[in-house]
Amino acid sequence: MFGYLTARTDLLDEDRIARYKACYCGLCRSLRSRHGLSASLTLNFDMTFLVLLLSSLYEPEERRGCETCTAHPIRPREWFSDEFTDYAADMNVALGYLKCLDNWSDDGSVVSAAEAALLKRAYDDVRSRYPRQCGAMEQSIRALGEIERQNREAPDEAAATFGLMLGEIFDLRGDRWSRDLRAVGEGLGRFLYIMDACMDLDADALHGSYNPFRRYYGLDNAGRFRSILQMLLGECVRAYDRLPLVQDKDLLDNILCAGTWAQFDKKFLKEREGFSDVPGPV
Repeated sequence: MFGYLTARTDLLDEDRIARYKACYCGLCRSLRSRHGLSASLTLNFDMTFLVLLLSSLYEPEERRGCETCTAHPIRPREWFSDEFTDYAADMNVALGYLKCLDNWSDDGSVVSAAEAALLKRAYDDVRSRYPRQCGAMEQSIRALGEIERQNREAPDEAAATFGLMLGEIFDLRGDRWSRDLRAVGEGLGRFLYIMDACMDLDADALHGSYNPFRRYYGLDNAGRFRSILQMLLGECVRAYDRLPLVQDKDLLDNILCAGTWAQFDKKFLKEREGFSDVPGPV
C-alpha cells in the first residue's frame, strides 16, 4: 500500500512491540516460503495490519518459532504465523506485481519491468487461488491509471476506486463479517489514497506528476487535509468498532488511530507545534 499502516512503537511496551515484530517476521517468512526470495522484496509493514485484523477476528491456530534469516543472520528473531499470514503474503505479492506493471506502463521503468518479471510466476499462482481479489486489483489499478492519464482532479473518485480494491482484499471469506470487513477496507483505502496524495503534493508539483490536490499547492494545508482525513478515517473506524476483536486489539488500535498519523504529523505539524520525530517500526 503506501507505508502508513505502521505502529507507533513509542506508545507500546516491549511485549507488544515484540508481538508486532513477530507478526512482521512471520509475514516475511511466509513470503519467502510461498513465493521465493524475490517476493520478500515486496514486504512492508502495511500487511501486518491485515494479518492482525483477520487473526483477531477469527482466532486461528498459530505457528511459532525463533530463527535467523537472510535479513537477520546472527540474532534469531521470534515469529508467528497462521492462515491469514499466508493470505496477506499472497495479497502482498499481487499488489507488488501489479504496482510494478503500472510503473512500467506509466514511466517506462526498466527496474519495475525487471521486478514484475521476477514476480510474474508468483502472481499467476496467487491469481489462480484468488481470482476475485486479483481481478479487483487489476480493475482498480486500470481505473486509477485512467484518472491519472486524463489528469482529472477527482480525489473522491480515485479514493473510492482504491477503497473498493481494499474492500475486496479485506473480505476473505464472504461470511457474516463480510459487510463490516469490506467497510473497514473501503474506508481505510479511501483514507490511505488521500493521505498519500496529501503527503506527496509538494513532490508531485515539483516533478509535474499527477496529484488530485494540485490546486492547493503552495497553501497552508495542514488544517484542510487533517479535516478530510479525520472524516475518512472515522468512516473506517465505525465499521472497525463493530467487529468483535479481542486478541491484539491494542496493536490494531495503535496502528489505526496513531500510526496512520505519524508521517502526517511529522510533515505538517513539526514546525508549527514543535512535534518531535516520530519513531517508526523497529
